[in-house]
Amino acid sequence: MPFRLSSFSMLIGLGAVLGHLYLYRRLVRELVRGRVGRLVAMVVLGLLTLLLGLRRTLLDAVPEQYERTVTVATYTWMGVALCLVLALGAFDLVRALLALSRRLQQRRATPLAAPSEEPIDPERRKFLGRALAGGAALAGGGLASYGHWRAFAPPMVTEVAIRIPKLPRALDGLSIVQLTDIHVGPFIQRRFMDELVRQANALKPDLFAITGDLVDGDVPTLGPSVAALRDLRSRYGSYFVTGNHDYYSGDVEWTTFLQSLDIQSLRNRHVRIGDAGASLDLVGVDDWSGWKRRNQKGYDLDLALQGRDPERAAVLLAHQPANFKVAAERGMDLQISGHTHGGQLVPMTLLINFAWEHVAGLYRHQDSHIYVSRGCGFWGPPMRVGSPPELVKLVLTT
Repeated sequence: MPFRLSSFSMLIGLGAVLGHLYLYRRLVRELVRGRVGRLVAMVVLGLLTLLLGLRRTLLDAVPEQYERTVTVATYTWMGVALCLVLALGAFDLVRALLALSRRLQQRRATPLAAPSEEPIDPERRKFLGRALAGGAALAGGGLASYGHWRAFAPPMVTEVAIRIPKLPRALDGLSIVQLTDIHVGPFIQRRFMDELVRQANALKPDLFAITGDLVDGDVPTLGPSVAALRDLRSRYGSYFVTGNHDYYSGDVEWTTFLQSLDIQSLRNRHVRIGDAGASLDLVGVDDWSGWKRRNQKGYDLDLALQGRDPERAAVLLAHQPANFKVAAERGMDLQISGHTHGGQLVPMTLLINFAWEHVAGLYRHQDSHIYVSRGCGFWGPPMRVGSPPELVKLVLTT
């Protein structure tokens, strides 16, 4: 197999090296006694570093029956390691701030009033270092456990009313439930999907919008889990647009499979929702960037709007929250997107704001709106911290 390396892989690899070096310095050196124990820990951390940095190459090399095991082990440890690093970093930051505070207080004190410094007992220093390292390890483990629970727990329901002046009065109150970024794959399978469908149906929407990144794998492997979507029930049916991961997993095969579940794919086209007396346009576009990896046709708003009356109310389904202002100026009253996961895990929940203008929630441009969902599932580490999953119900009003 050829050696696969991308800028993203290089970033993950660099993070893995620095993170494991930090874990060795702050955990192994503090808690593990003896050269043999430290050597074993060093070898284990080295292997874990290679596992994270070269995971895609490793997946190409292992037999197919072991791919899921390798993926689950890799991403689980990635999440645990990140939580450990965050906890240790927080402890070290607090300790550094306390030490700085003490030094500043000593400098402010007069020479006569300043207390004499006593030598620090080396054994006491070791005990405190081990206690802090152990406490940080427990905190990191607790954070990882919480994140794992939050990722698999039922998503929070977010209900938002959005005013669309062009909406026919007969459609006032029409509701759309958005399912996005589920990432059916090694972690998320049929049991999760059955519960998600049950919860979605309980919201009694008029329409379901599945806005991409549905899967991480092929139809033969994941089809039985995705088939749970056949049980979605709504007045106007279910509609799907591709996400970047759906391209990676086989967009043509998946759209064909979804059609067999009575889920329509809107690939750069629009349909009318309603009846002859009152209706709106539901517009769907392919993913903004996923097509590039396979050199296929992708996002084409012009094609999707071809033949549409611009005076009619319109809702755009687009996986990524990209091109919103252009879509708004082209007459889209509402864009429904996902992709960002709201960052999914700290510190990405903060860093994601530098990558996207619209990260999570409702935004407005002139008379148009965009809602960006945090997603129902997760990608990578099976954890969510600081960005819980959500199931979105959008109610359109006049």
